[in-house]
Amino acid sequence: MAKVVQKITLSASRDIPFNKLALSQSNIRRLKAGVSIEDLAEDIAQRGLLQSLNVRPLLNTEGVETDTFEIPAGGRRYRALERLVKQKRLAKTAPIPCIVRSPIADISAEEDSLAENLQRVALHPLDQFRAFKILRDQGAGEEEIAARFFVATAVVKQRLRLASVSEKLLGIYAEDGMTLEQLMAFTVTSDHARQEQVWEALQQSYNKEPYLIRRQLTESAVRASDRRAQFVGLDAYEATGGVVLRDLFEEDGGGWLQDVALLDRLATEKLAAEAEKIGAEGWKWIEVAVDFQYGHARHLRRLDGVEVELTPDEQATFDALTAEQAKLESEYEGADELPDEVDARLGEIEEALAAFDSRPVRYEPAAIARAGVFVSIAADGHLAADRGYVRPEDEPMQVGSEDLQEGETGGAAETAFATPAQRTVITIGGDQPEDDGDDDTIKPLPERLVSELTAHRTLALRDAVANNPQVAFTALLHKLWLDTFQHSAPGASLEASVRHVFFPAQSTDLKDSPSAKAVADRHEAWKAELSKEDDALWDWLASLDDARRAALLAHCVSFGVNALYEKGDRYGGPGVSAHGVQQRIAQADRLARAVGLDMVEAGWRPTVDNYLGRVTKPRILEAVREAKGDQAAQLIDHLKKAEMAKEAERLLEGTGWLPAPLRIADSGDVSDTPAESAEELPAFLAAGEGDAATDESEPHPIAAE
Repeated sequence: MAKVVQKITLSASRDIPFNKLALSQSNIRRLKAGVSIEDLAEDIAQRGLLQSLNVRPLLNTEGVETDTFEIPAGGRRYRALERLVKQKRLAKTAPIPCIVRSPIADISAEEDSLAENLQRVALHPLDQFRAFKILRDQGAGEEEIAARFFVATAVVKQRLRLASVSEKLLGIYAEDGMTLEQLMAFTVTSDHARQEQVWEALQQSYNKEPYLIRRQLTESAVRASDRRAQFVGLDAYEATGGVVLRDLFEEDGGGWLQDVALLDRLATEKLAAEAEKIGAEGWKWIEVAVDFQYGHARHLRRLDGVEVELTPDEQATFDALTAEQAKLESEYEGADELPDEVDARLGEIEEALAAFDSRPVRYEPAAIARAGVFVSIAADGHLAADRGYVRPEDEPMQVGSEDLQEGETGGAAETAFATPAQRTVITIGGDQPEDDGDDDTIKPLPERLVSELTAHRTLALRDAVANNPQVAFTALLHKLWLDTFQHSAPGASLEASVRHVFFPAQSTDLKDSPSAKAVADRHEAWKAELSKEDDALWDWLASLDDARRAALLAHCVSFGVNALYEKGDRYGGPGVSAHGVQQRIAQADRLARAVGLDMVEAGWRPTVDNYLGRVTKPRILEAVREAKGDQAAQLIDHLKKAEMAKEAERLLEGTGWLPAPLRIADSGDVSDTPAESAEELPAFLAAGEGDAATDESEPHPIAAE
């Protein structure tokens, strides 16, 4: 006999006046969660009630149904309706769609309330992303969508960005093959092919962290904080078709500029335009580059200009700003924290006063006609115009036995300096980055890289010596004693003449390093005090107290500090010998110990540009292993070199790790006499025959001998 299937009977639905409804104590929802009652009320006012209430008739004492109903399931909807009634936006007797359950049903009211909430399935995030995209495609704007669903506009933008990721990756996310955080990382770029390429590459990696995805997607782009980007401006870059990659889910510092070639062209064009304006001042030549190396003007003479005085209005403004600054600082001297508006105002005042420190300098027209300007981009993205440099071949001609100098007046001087009208010669150029190969074996560090690293160390050591007169005295006396009693060979760490030692090989960040800035600032401060006349200079030096005299001596001595590595001459040529280089570095280590030099405190840290991108993969792993241990090195040992270098930079951040050329060797006796034994290279260059890791195709110039 066939089994009879029991037919299901659904509860009837009907419209019940609002004033006949009441909340039930059987409703299991006690805590607030999800959308607020206020937002739900606004949604009902906009769309109507999309889901009926679940109600049961109330019984009187005799068990007979009354015309009033309680709500065990749908309490939040009832409260939202109640809010609309109180606001007189809904009538008290408005019919409310309800599902009416039998008061004698086998299933309790509490079970109905629980089932309604448990059986509800939350919308998958991807469905929400796509729904927002459909609304936008239907013509709704981001602000309108945000208003309809009571969310911030930024949230809508994020959801729309997520929906714009490659459909292939969205499918992987829908099947739980990718986390939401990983999907967020892919929104940095809109290039679907690149997104899929990076995801496929990650399948071979143990590390699929979102930050790595972002790095790979932006590895060929330039950060908005780059000096070129700040100089050109994002608006100008985008106006010419440039694409800016933005991260809507994390702080991105302004984003990344994808078209580097376009950025370089715009930066060069803007620099050239600025150079044309400066050329109208009458300069003989102008050199233009995004950046110049440290010491690029060392062979040139700097003109002595006169700073333009403040006008009465400018002086009044300066005095008013200074007084306001002093007043605010006095009022809030004991405050733990400044109010936002006061802090902002002090910042504005400091910025305005800083502008007064960079007063224009006036030069004699005759001097301008034979001098030039270096035009570049400062580290903060502003135009840097360094005026007033005279090349040796442009020095004034001699008349008799006296040189004609700037600022002379009178017939002879005016005639000699008169120059026909000339067009400024503008030269545009710049250094190109090096391209190092990828190697899988430990080899000696490239000699140029070692030279660049030791240039950093030399500059930091100069700054340290200049701040330690006692060590400067000792170093000078040590060198003089060697010259007097031992006739020391070339290779000392201090040129006692004192002859300024320059850096033929240097990294691009040397000029902007803290040591370079400290040395330059101190030099300009002393230069401003020194007299031009020899007799007056002698009197001024004689008038200094011992402390200032020691400080000046230390500053002068520091310019002879030479801790540079260079390839020594093994065949008795005119340059420094390999043993001389050894002696120089050993004495530099002793000097560094004496002044307590710490290259980490001096501001050096390993980056892709200054070290990690210049060495082989084993060297990168060696650095990470030394700083973070074997486990950290294993996290990146499978990556390609470019990716490995970037990850190593992140891992080494804050560890204080230094490459061998920047470390101080163990203390020991340093011989100051030529050694008779075979000359040996420093350890960091002696890991094999030749210099297989060197990428240079031309010999190094001698650094300082």
